[in-house]
Amino acid sequence: MAKRAWVDPGPAPPLGESRARVLEVLRAAGDPVGVQEIAERTGLHPNTARFHLDGLIGAGLVTREAEERSQPGRPRTVYRAAQPGPGIGLRSYRLLAGILAGLIAAMMPDPVRAATDAGQAWGRYLTDRPAPFQRIGGAEADRRLTRLLAGLGFVAESEPGPAGIQIRLLHCPFREVAQEHQAVVCSLHLGLMRGALAEMAAPLTVDRLDPFVEPSLCLAHLSAQPDDGKGQGAPCA
Repeated sequence: MAKRAWVDPGPAPPLGESRARVLEVLRAAGDPVGVQEIAERTGLHPNTARFHLDGLIGAGLVTREAEERSQPGRPRTVYRAAQPGPGIGLRSYRLLAGILAGLIAAMMPDPVRAATDAGQAWGRYLTDRPAPFQRIGGAEADRRLTRLLAGLGFVAESEPGPAGIQIRLLHCPFREVAQEHQAVVCSLHLGLMRGALAEMAAPLTVDRLDPFVEPSLCLAHLSAQPDDGKGQGAPCA
């Protein structure tokens, strides 16, 4: 792979829908805003809002600061939209991702397992847990998972599949790194989806992820998981 392919392009790519919504809220607010308020105004889970804020900070579009307060106690962290300025400079997150994926592939005794476990942990972290005694039905779980994937930069489309549901993942935001370290990156994505569904206590599981069935298309295959009988109340449609 050419060296320049590892360097992020100069002009910023279009933001995903969720990330653009977070930035829009901050620009409209004017004053610094906390994570909880951003989550409420965007309809995102606070952890998901925080994830997008970190991405916007990395892109130089948002700044983080401690809230000014006159009362005792630890000040909360607040965010504001950055003022446009000259030359933010080239950022090489793609290079960093390639280095870390290569390190996992070379140094971990079981890189696939390590990547899957990391993905599961982050999938849980970025997902809203249902309220106690609430059961999430398959259709709702599929909708939430697809929305999460879209928020991470995929073009995610759900459709009927051979064993239940399949999600078409188009334009992977990590495609160049995945082409170089497919086992690590694709295992990470597989774990992320499994972790998200587990956090929802969804009646679905991801059986497998078929990478690059076409140059810009991967397929995630989901199937129904038996009800363990622990939930109460009617499932969400």
